[in-house]
Amino acid sequence: MNISKQEQRVLHVLAQGGHIRFERASDGRVTEADCFTHNGMIYSDMTLAILQKLKRKRLIESRNSSPYRISGKGRRSVRSRMDNRI
Repeated sequence: MNISKQEQRVLHVLAQGGHIRFERASDGRVTEADCFTHNGMIYSDMTLAILQKLKRKRLIESRNSSPYRISGKGRRSVRSRMDNRI
């Protein structure tokens, strides 16, 4: 699967225990998305376009209305790095 560098970085954050939270407007559209690391810090390179790409490729998933986390397919798709840090 073809995954961009920005998508890979977000997947690495999610694979280490992070999650994605987003806010919706009154009409139901997503207006803002934030990616949190496992220690609660915000990963600043997260955009709505990356969120949509990851959802479309089914690399992230939300269960029972919880924040988005990496899916099994996402875990298999992410490429490992030497230090596995961003």
